[in-house]
Order: sequence, then structure tokens, then C-alpha cells
Amino acid sequence: MSQNFDQNQNYYLFNKKDTIPIVFIHGVGLDHQMWDYQTNYFNEYSTLTYDLLGHGKTPYNKDELSLKDFSDQLLEILDYLKIEKINLIGFSLGALIALNFSSHFQKKVEKLILLGTTYKRSDEERSVVLDRYNQAKLNKPISKQALKRWFSEKYLKDNPETYDLFMKILNKEPNDHKNFLKAYKLFANHYDDLEAIKKIDRKTLVMTGSDDIGSTPAMSKELVKDLVNSTYIEIQNGKHLCSIECADDVNINIKNFINY
Repeated sequence: MSQNFDQNQNYYLFNKKDTIPIVFIHGVGLDHQMWDYQTNYFNEYSTLTYDLLGHGKTPYNKDELSLKDFSDQLLEILDYLKIEKINLIGFSLGALIALNFSSHFQKKVEKLILLGTTYKRSDEERSVVLDRYNQAKLNKPISKQALKRWFSEKYLKDNPETYDLFMKILNKEPNDHKNFLKAYKLFANHYDDLEAIKKIDRKTLVMTGSDDIGSTPAMSKELVKDLVNSTYIEIQNGKHLCSIECADDVNINIKNFINY
């Protein structure tokens, strides 16, 4: 496993094997560590995780962030590592980035996996996210609220090390918090590009936890209707971070999908 920075200071970890790389894109406010349960499971595969712009160890100094910025970042890393084709997995904001990337660079994507993505938010659903963004702007603590949405109470109680890790990741230093707000603003105000999504023809798996209240099963089912070559799998008893709490179910579904 090599870990390094590319020429643009994007931090990445690349496990190079003789397979099409599986590339994982994390969610807003997180970093590459959220995928440890996946990279450990897929240790015989080529895997690439990285920190999004303004997250983890990857710096960002501009005033705004766009999905194009994030897609261009991924393209830069792939070009730097001379990777021509990928299996692409995105979570939450990362799923929106994966959709954007796939709509512009379809030839680079072998298969697409979207986990916990929002789609066609109602006005009420959008207002809930905007309210959380406004709380974050006022420096009101939202980390504990986030973890309650992302994990079951029992899981957090039984896995205090996970709780501590995510509290550490989510509680930002001032400059990191500014970058978090840029990404959160993008996520909270996002409107789906329906025409671009309908043109994506990559074989796609859409997964969501049955108990995810923010990226709901209903949203994923709507997305599958608009993705011409997609299937839907619901992770039973999973919340937003079912990739961790229900890692066994998520991983086997990823593996079956990629290998099929």
C-alpha cells in the first residue's frame, strides 16, 4: 500500500494489484479512513482511497467548491497514477461526485456503485439539510447529531473506538472547518442534473441502508428509475454509514457486483 501526495498535493493510498482499481470517494466532512472496512476486505484487489479537496490531508484554498472541482481532482489522481479504467464507489457527497465524474468521463468507469446518495430531495428534505448547514456555519456542534443519524445507538455503544474516531474526524480545526463548510454548502444546495444522469450507461449498483433517514431508500429507488443500467439493493437495518456498521453485507454485494 503506497500513500503519498500527487503533484497537486492530493493525499491518496493506492494498493496496486493486477485488477481494475476500486476507487472509493468519501462523504462530506470525512476522509479516506471511512473506507478501512472495505480496503481491508478487498486487499487482494487494487484499491484507491484519497482525501477530497479540503478534507483530511488534502489542502484547498479557493473560496468555493463545485462538483467539477471534485471530478477534476479524481481525474488528476488517476492521470498521476496512470490508471485508465476504474470501478468507482461513492458515498453520500462522494456518490454525487461519482455521478458527476461518470457523466463526464464514462470511458474511464467500468462499473459504478452509489452508496447512501441523495436524489430528488423534496423541499422539506432540502430544508432539513440546509438547517444543519446553517448550524455548522454558526459553529454549533453537529458531530454527535451526525453520528446518531449515521449509526445505530447499539453500534456506537458496542464500538466506542468508532465513535471516538469519527468524533476526531468531524471536530475540525478552524481552517479545516472553513473547508468543511464549503463542501457542506455544495452538498446542501445540490440540485440533481437529471439529463446528465440519464445519459450514464455504466452498469450501476445503488445501495442504501433501510434505516437511512437522510439518503432514503425512496431516493435510491427513484435514482434507479433514471439510471438506464442500474440495480438497487437495500441493506437491512443499515443507517447512513452501513458501509461500516453492516460492512459484511455491503462488501459482499460490492464484490458480487464487481465480479459478475
